[in-house]
Amino acid sequence: MSFIRSLIHLLWMSITVIPYTLLILLVRLFGGSPAARWTIARAWLKLSVDSAGWFCGVKYRVQGMENLPTDAQQGVVLLCKHQSTYETFLMPAIMPRALAYVFKKELLSIPFFGWSIGSLDMIHIDRKHGSRAFHKVVEQGKRLLAQGIWVIMFPEGTRVARGEVGEYKTGATRLAIMTGVPVVPIAVTSAKCWPRKSFVKKPGVVDVSIGPMIDSTGRKHEELMAEVQNWIEAEMRRLDPEAYSSTSHSTAA
Repeated sequence: MSFIRSLIHLLWMSITVIPYTLLILLVRLFGGSPAARWTIARAWLKLSVDSAGWFCGVKYRVQGMENLPTDAQQGVVLLCKHQSTYETFLMPAIMPRALAYVFKKELLSIPFFGWSIGSLDMIHIDRKHGSRAFHKVVEQGKRLLAQGIWVIMFPEGTRVARGEVGEYKTGATRLAIMTGVPVVPIAVTSAKCWPRKSFVKKPGVVDVSIGPMIDSTGRKHEELMAEVQNWIEAEMRRLDPEAYSSTSHSTAA
């Protein structure tokens, strides 16, 4: 039954992405603002999240919204745990500001979905270009953050399995320090319901915990990222202790 529900959800997303993408492209063609295009894209992302609940029983629960800035002009860099595709849809659906993802340019070639994100004000990079790619992140990031748009990055770089810790790279904290904005750590237990390499989604609740803002002024990128990692991973263990119990036992042994 879970397979059938997951298939229905995939088909739902595959069908609904088409009219939303065409609308985004039309708005862009006729000179619509980035904000208008974002509003359309966010509506589809929220629909995808909601439909995961309708078809697959995947719900979410958020805590820590009070930790987000209320000043419309305050930029932040959001640093999110990455276990699943789910949080890439969920973060825009729950955040009170427009977000700009930093993502690899290969995603642009995905029909409809890639065309949509390519029409939004986000930062796509070619990882093969190394330092030039990071220069683009900083250049575009400064512009977006100055507009009050929040940049969101997954510091582990790729999805990690439930209960595992990836390598936290410092690009996001370097961006925050260079642009003078705070960072906000976010823990997400999405792999409980939507594992990274599994087509089948399981009913359950994904917990999202938004941590306190951390000032980047005068910080070094390595120690700032270490603080972010420590908060996220401690919070992951609090939210999903079952996933880390075997690790804890082996460590204790």
